[in-house]
Amino acid sequence: MKKYTQQNAPIHEALLRHKANRVVPFDVPGHKGGRGNKELTDFLGENCLKADVNSMKPLDNLCHPVSVIKAAEELAAEAFGAAAAYFIVNGTTAAVQAMIMASCKAGEKIIMPRNVHRSAINALVVCGAIPVYVNPGVNAQLGIPLGMSLADVENAIRENPDAKAILVNNPTYYGICSDLVAIVALAHRHNMLALVDEAHGTHFYFGEAMPVSGMKAGADMAAVSMHKTGGSLTQSSLLLCGPSISAGYVRQVINLTQTTSGSYLLMVSLDIARKNLYQNGKELVRKTVAFAEYARSEINKLGGYYAFSKEMINGDTVFDFDTTKLSVHTLDIGLAGIEVYDLLRDEYGIQIEFGDIGNILAIISAGDRTLELERLISSLSEIKRRYSKDKAGMFDHEYINPEVVLPPQKAFYNKNRMVAIEESLGEISAEFVMAYPPGIPILAPGERITGEILSYIQYAKKKGCFLTGTQDLNIEKINIVEGI
Repeated sequence: MKKYTQQNAPIHEALLRHKANRVVPFDVPGHKGGRGNKELTDFLGENCLKADVNSMKPLDNLCHPVSVIKAAEELAAEAFGAAAAYFIVNGTTAAVQAMIMASCKAGEKIIMPRNVHRSAINALVVCGAIPVYVNPGVNAQLGIPLGMSLADVENAIRENPDAKAILVNNPTYYGICSDLVAIVALAHRHNMLALVDEAHGTHFYFGEAMPVSGMKAGADMAAVSMHKTGGSLTQSSLLLCGPSISAGYVRQVINLTQTTSGSYLLMVSLDIARKNLYQNGKELVRKTVAFAEYARSEINKLGGYYAFSKEMINGDTVFDFDTTKLSVHTLDIGLAGIEVYDLLRDEYGIQIEFGDIGNILAIISAGDRTLELERLISSLSEIKRRYSKDKAGMFDHEYINPEVVLPPQKAFYNKNRMVAIEESLGEISAEFVMAYPPGIPILAPGERITGEILSYIQYAKKKGCFLTGTQDLNIEKINIVEGI
């Protein structure tokens, strides 16, 4: 096999050779390089459609890579400081689920924060592992979940010495990091694997003065969402592994759920994005931080908003902060974050990442422009002037400690029945309820439905949060567990 360096992009180069060879396509996909679907070709472009090809010997196979995909994954592992890397085309959801399913079997325990993404709890539904939840710290002023306290993790280990792994969010959606190095060391001292959901931390591997990355901290596996902050196409991701993990076994686990028709558009975007980050990552992150710091400073000058940052650090539940994140608390102007989110989009033509009960998040990158940042800042100023009101009666917290009654798999597959959501008080949920984004469950299978949770759901619906998870798309009914 050809020797590649970080200056190469093996999949990209193979696709260019494939195009130059003018191969006649009597295989899938049926659009035949776009000729069979003119409207799609006009929309996406001929180059895109001609690169949307099927696995073949010169282009390798994602399920069992032996040539160019293997080389691209090896370059990614080297760039990220991992022993092995896997290209994931089912989103970081698939990466999170693969690392959990490679670590835990049915009936085995995994320690994790309760404010995990739904993908982690979905993995438990599929594989039957048992969660041991560590409630995150909560910031009383902002009402948001923080990281895990080291003392709480130690306590969870002491009470569950048979747990197989510990999962850490690094960072959270809001940019908050736990003491990852200490948690990894703690896991290893107790013969547990350390897993990191790094969906929002791709840039940690390439920027200067960033929070520690999963691989640098010695984690066994990390799910890295390249498409979020790494510049690849939506749905493309990486799973990174340390030296103690069986690379072949992890590939087998990935192949249990990942498509056998891996998209070359997604794979080539991972390949090129890795090359770009390796060559230009420091400058890209430096520019991103400068943009975010400027916006944060200007928003805080407006009054009423609080764009938080490193001043939150307390050495424990906020061990570090990702300064590329522009997280802004909105309750002091009497508006829920989701209301500001809707106003920015509908009145000012600005699409931010999400708005929840008390905060908004704008994703900043080197691809932004100063003029656009100024537009965001001035729009927030105008929203404050035009729409601010008394904050009395505002729901002031994002996280509710759950009462876990059953493992997620048992609750999900148990006999259940659907009831009106307002009649579910005291019952055990058989499904999820969550606002998306960020996709952190308000309620997960196996948890008790409390009055506080019902109030939160009704308030979130009233304010316009996009709620998901239940069979009933209107979130007016919910499945509850019967016979427990």
